[in-house]
Amino acid sequence: QVQLVESGGGLVQSGGSLRVSCSASGFTFSSLDMSWYRQGPGKERELVATFSAGGDTASRDNAKNTVYLQMNSLKAEDTAVYYCSHYAYRSGIRYWGQGTQVTVSS
Repeated sequence: QVQLVESGGGLVQSGGSLRVSCSASGFTFSSLDMSWYRQGPGKERELVATFSAGGDTASRDNAKNTVYLQMNSLKAEDTAVYYCSHYAYRSGIRYWGQGTQVTVSS
């Protein structure tokens, strides 16, 4: 059973930084791309970043089945719920975590 659990959201001041995490289970994490999406108030969900299977080790820790999103110089418009996502090509199913709220105060 695929599970994605985000954490690390919170309130941060404009110009600040925050790192959110996504812990994954139920699939072979190390060999698959992982993505981050966000959905701001009144907005559609949008893709923020995709981290490939063999990509930047600062963004994913395959030993911990965890992918990170480091956000710097945050602005009020970055306020959103941030979702971790994995697309299973074999089944055609996109899996989502429950999301973590990031609020940037101006």
